[in-house]
Amino acid sequence: MELNQFIDHTMLSPSATEADILQLCEEALKYQFYSVCVNSSYVPIAKQALGHSNVKVCTVVGFPLGAMSTEAKIFEAKKAIEQGATEIDMVMNIGRLKSKNHLAVLKDISDVKRAIGLIPLKVILEISELSKNEIVKACEICIDARADFVKTSTGFSKSGATLTAVKIMKKSVKNQLKIKASGGIRDAETALKYIEVGVDRIGTSLSVLIVNEPLSKLTS
Repeated sequence: MELNQFIDHTMLSPSATEADILQLCEEALKYQFYSVCVNSSYVPIAKQALGHSNVKVCTVVGFPLGAMSTEAKIFEAKKAIEQGATEIDMVMNIGRLKSKNHLAVLKDISDVKRAIGLIPLKVILEISELSKNEIVKACEICIDARADFVKTSTGFSKSGATLTAVKIMKKSVKNQLKIKASGGIRDAETALKYIEVGVDRIGTSLSVLIVNEPLSKLTS
C-alpha cells in the first residue's frame, strides 16, 4: 500500500500565503500525493505549479460553515473547475440538517453535483456537530444526492475525524460512496488505522511528516 496516494495534501489556513501554496505544491510533486487541497482563490496558483503532473487540484466550497446559498456554492465550484480544480469538497448545510429539513440538504448537495457533472464531489459533514443519527441521515442524503464521497470534517470545528464516526459512515454508505477522513490526523499510525476501517482518502496538512515516518515504526 502506498500511503502517499491516499493523501490530499492540505493547506486551508486563512493566513496561507502564495509562497505557502507553492511550497505545498512542491511537496506534493516530491512525494506524489494524490492531490493538494487549497482554498478556491488559490486554485490557479496550484494548477500552474503542478503543471501536467498526476497530482490533482482539490478545493473547498462553502467553506468552512456550509451555510451560504446553494447558488453561491455552485458559482464557487464551477469557477474553481474552470480555473483547474479537479475535485470539490463542499460543506453540507449543517443547520438545515439539524433542523430536519432533509429536502433542503438534499437539494443543496444534488444541485452542486448536477452543476459539476463528473467532477468528484466530497461532502463535508462536520461530524463534531452531529449526533450518530444525524451522521447516518447525512450519509443517506449524500447517497440520494449522488455525491462521490462523504468527508468527516473541515478541521475548523471543535474536533476532527474520529474512528467511531468513520465506522458509522462506512456502515451507512456501505460501498456506495467513498470516505475521506480529515481533521487531526497527525501521524502515519493514525492514518493507517483510518485506512484499515475503510477510508479512501486522508486530508492532512502534516502529509510530509506522515510519509517520512520510519517504516519500522509503522510495521512494529
